[in-house]
Amino acid sequence: MARILLAGGGTAGHANPLLATAEELLFRGHDVAALGTAEGIEAELVARAGIDFYVVPRVPLPRRPSVDLLKLPGRLNAAVRAGMRAIDAIDADVVVGFGGYVSTPAYLAARRRHVPVVVHEGNASPGIANRLGARWAAAVAVTFAETPLTGAVLTGLPMRAAITGLAERLSDPETRADLQARARAAWGWESDAPTLLVTGGSSGAASLNAATAGAVERLVQHGIHVLHLTGRGKSDGAERARGNLAARYRDMYVIREYVHDMETAFAAADAVVCRAGAGMVCEVSALGLPAVYVPLPHGNGEQALNAREAVAAGAAVLVHDTELNPTALELAAEPLVLDRKAHESATAAAATVGIVDGALRLADIVERVVAS
Repeated sequence: MARILLAGGGTAGHANPLLATAEELLFRGHDVAALGTAEGIEAELVARAGIDFYVVPRVPLPRRPSVDLLKLPGRLNAAVRAGMRAIDAIDADVVVGFGGYVSTPAYLAARRRHVPVVVHEGNASPGIANRLGARWAAAVAVTFAETPLTGAVLTGLPMRAAITGLAERLSDPETRADLQARARAAWGWESDAPTLLVTGGSSGAASLNAATAGAVERLVQHGIHVLHLTGRGKSDGAERARGNLAARYRDMYVIREYVHDMETAFAAADAVVCRAGAGMVCEVSALGLPAVYVPLPHGNGEQALNAREAVAAGAAVLVHDTELNPTALELAAEPLVLDRKAHESATAAAATVGIVDGALRLADIVERVVAS
């Protein structure tokens, strides 16, 4: 039994694979604790999972000269000391980092304490923290094969057990048909209702919402049922579009600001329109769902890189945010739902890029590092 400190947070993209890995390591009988910031989403999620949580001060890295840049050394030293206290508190055998603000001080603390480090990079383009940690890590794992980190092993993204379980059930045609029927019934639809899921997440929904509201009349007229997750407080435009539909079509357009049960949303879908965060790309591919990816237009372009393998394999179509409008959404999504040949081809392609057992693969690496 090993004592393992997991470090990561700031966004769900770091916290969710951390929690999926923790779940697998706990199942194997290891002692697991997490290191994160008090402000980040990880604080709430780790507490909900019942995992011991140690707080490290948030240390943003300024991109240009500023007062914050002058304060960086002191802030970083304080965070490293907090990381060392966490390592000492559990007598950690290994530190596993997932990137973000937390991981840099965690890696530095582990180095000072002579504790081995395992790095997991979620995006195709690695962040600053993981590029640093990978320099002396005992092992480096990546979600995407093209991620440029020396010596990296492809594990895929550690995903929630609910998603991996759903992926296994959807891989069986008979089980898939039953799951789809029950999921569609949950939204008030027939079992054979052609279904498109649209979700932009909490912060990337604006342009997807506008394009969907503009396209929905033609989509439902063509027989497509649309499940639209708008994000909290962002449903007004969709509700207006629904109100403008002829009465016979309104039940074909279901709008929710947020759902806790994403598994039912995924199970109902023939295809998905979404952003291209690593978590979404990996979950959609693992579930064998054709996709239209609309990468967020800001950042360093990592979302477009995240989607590249799925697009190259034929599992997805990429539409740039600047090119997204109702017509572009309709033209990209409709064949994936209504054209049986296109749908089946994209589904088969998704199976070639989707990795379901990322948490197991990463846990194996962690155990090997501890044993070495």
